[in-house]
Amino acid sequence: MYDPSFSQPFYQPASSDLEILEAAQLTYDFYQEVRDRQEFEAYCQWYSDIAEQNRRELESMRNDINILGWLMGK
Repeated sequence: MYDPSFSQPFYQPASSDLEILEAAQLTYDFYQEVRDRQEFEAYCQWYSDIAEQNRRELESMRNDINILGWLMGK
């Protein structure tokens, strides 16, 4: 006797499979955005620290004796 259930494929993709893949991609994109923002924030902090260090060094150099000017008579 013919049983129609055996003619069906073992696995049929449900419409929710696409939703699962979309959710996985959305999750990946979200965490990539978080990583990008954290890296950018770290870069901004590094840049700010270096700029502050350069300002301190420039102020220190401005307070140094101008030996070259002293030797040249300026």
